[in-house]
Amino acid sequence: MATNDHIKALIRSHIDRDDERFLALALQVAAHSARQGHGRAADDIKALVEEARKKAQSRPGSRPVAVTTPKGELAGLLAVSLPRTHLSDMVLDAGLRDQLERVLREQRASEKLLAHGLVPARKLLLVGPPGSGKTMTAAALAGELGLPLYVIVLHSLITRFMGETAAKLRLVFDSLRETRGVYLFDEFDAIGAERATGNDVGEIRRVLNSFLQFLEQDDSRSLIVAATNHPQALDSALFRRFDVVVSYQIPTPEQAEETVRNRLAPFDSGGLDWNQVKEAATGLSYADVAAACDTAAKDAVLDDTVTISTERMVAALSDRRRGRRL
Repeated sequence: MATNDHIKALIRSHIDRDDERFLALALQVAAHSARQGHGRAADDIKALVEEARKKAQSRPGSRPVAVTTPKGELAGLLAVSLPRTHLSDMVLDAGLRDQLERVLREQRASEKLLAHGLVPARKLLLVGPPGSGKTMTAAALAGELGLPLYVIVLHSLITRFMGETAAKLRLVFDSLRETRGVYLFDEFDAIGAERATGNDVGEIRRVLNSFLQFLEQDDSRSLIVAATNHPQALDSALFRRFDVVVSYQIPTPEQAEETVRNRLAPFDSGGLDWNQVKEAATGLSYADVAAACDTAAKDAVLDDTVTISTERMVAALSDRRRGRRL
């Protein structure tokens, strides 16, 4: 029947009210039951899933949430999606999770706070090494709040003509007011670099000054998320303009193990030597560990098995480590 990892994943999807993920996991349980020789139980689960999906399709209001697609010049500046990611999908230390849950709590109670003259936190600066979960956090905030995620396309925003860049920034901030969402400025150091650097030019300083002004004046209901791998390169004036600064690190061995367990929940990972896995994952980012899990899972499927061996998992993690050195 279902493994402990299956049961935990089912409960997590139920807590998140992610019905489609719950049903997908149920089908994985059915497949696992069939492999264990419980064919009748597997058929019963599949029938229940099919019945649930038919009811969902006939239920009023069951259509997906519409996403406002950027038009005109904004179409080249914003990439839009409607994430289904949740905080429960992420492995976070307690302090970092508390920070993000506090932001969500304030957003969900925004009307109550505003009625008392208080403004909910909505301007976040995420700092940390590549692959540590910054971009996924923006998706999780959008998923938790049921908002679209708008990613600012930096190569379209930043041009050789800095006056155009400032004008495009204004378009983005106008969109913030008109369309509520989570707006992600990834690789934020590209526009937030220290104004006093020796190789700076006047126009670049003016772009940063424009961003600071727009950020200061913005009173929309959208969330602004800026993410950078290089916090030391940011202008010091930026930090006090954000409501929350969230710092990310590479996973501890225990967090790496939790990431592997979550990622491989649909597979049989019960025979893994966790000491070997944690040692192989040491120093890798969350993204590296997740990618290694996917590689090990695909290799297992191609070999017509659902069992993830220690050798297979360690080899995938080692490959990621070698790739980082190239």
